[in-house]
Amino acid sequence: MLALVMLINRAGSMVLPFLGVYMTGHLHFSIENSGIVLSFFGIGSVLGSWLGGMITDKIGEYRVQSLSLLLSVPLFCLIPLFKTEVGLAAIILIQSIVSETFRPANSVAITKYAKPENITRAFSLNRMAVNLGFSIGPALGGILSAISYEFLFFSNALAALLAGLMYIRFFGKRNKQASLKPKPVKEAQAVRKENSPYRDGKFLIYSFFCMLFSICFFQLFSTLTIFYKDTAHLSQQNIGYILGYSGFLIVLLEMGFVQIAEKYFSLAFTLLIGTVLCGISYAMLAFDYSVLTLVISMTLLCIGEIWTLPFMSTITALRSGENNKGAYMGMNGISVALAFIITPYVGTLTADQLGFNTLWIGTGVLAMGIAVGFYFVIPWMLKKKNKHQNIDVEL
Repeated sequence: MLALVMLINRAGSMVLPFLGVYMTGHLHFSIENSGIVLSFFGIGSVLGSWLGGMITDKIGEYRVQSLSLLLSVPLFCLIPLFKTEVGLAAIILIQSIVSETFRPANSVAITKYAKPENITRAFSLNRMAVNLGFSIGPALGGILSAISYEFLFFSNALAALLAGLMYIRFFGKRNKQASLKPKPVKEAQAVRKENSPYRDGKFLIYSFFCMLFSICFFQLFSTLTIFYKDTAHLSQQNIGYILGYSGFLIVLLEMGFVQIAEKYFSLAFTLLIGTVLCGISYAMLAFDYSVLTLVISMTLLCIGEIWTLPFMSTITALRSGENNKGAYMGMNGISVALAFIITPYVGTLTADQLGFNTLWIGTGVLAMGIAVGFYFVIPWMLKKKNKHQNIDVEL
């Protein structure tokens, strides 16, 4: 049911991939100013992740998720009313803060309802729902935006409302029951607790590499769509289709690929391979952007995402203690959210001043360095006791 709620919510996720196109094509902002406005989404993500992690540990994941979903509804409806850079940046900042408090609370809910030995698969199931929604949303968004961009914002609002009502209906009583029934601690949760992730040096280094990876990966939501439109000359409908293809591919492959990684790979090697594939997927765009190349690039990006993002959440859950999961998930969310500040501005500035070829090659080189960093930092932070991933944490 957590995955179903996420599916409904993300099926309306049409706004973010098209914000760059909306600002440059509809509001006639410059590429650089569009990047600055998109960075305010990242600022809101940082604040929302921090706030969500903090209040989740205080008032519980149920209340945080409910409030986030329901308060997002009117904010999505207000976005089309703002036509200037300053006004749009302000409403996107507020909307992002509210919506991003959902993420750490949702991650805590997964660890709350999933069995310890199934945490990675539970995160993968939730991500499958995200990507199934993402395969529907942008494809529909490409069609709707060709008619009117306002449809994007109102559809996102409707999806958030439906997700919020379903979540409250199903989890209201179950939240009370779960709070009265403590979950037994098993081997996979054998983690020594620490007061705060902000004083956990090894975790901070790991989160830094998560931020760098996110800077590379999240060009999917900013510069890549502008590249598709301005350089590859794809229509808005075709942009929606290729983004929809990425979501469908992840739904099709994720659970199988995650099981392969769990069975045959270490956590460090899994993130190494995933990060390398993401880097290759961007770097190849510097040499060709035919439709076939775009599809191959997106396919590699999807496989890289499968072997990176769910395991980043698993490592965070394993590093945290029993009573500070919200803070740890919030800290990891902040590392990802910082990329939403850096990526749109640096990406659009680089593309504008140096060209997209420089941007894609630079992204590929940076991803290779991040992959090596993951490979050495993760074993340093987590000590594997056996091949079934019973994890001890060295503090």
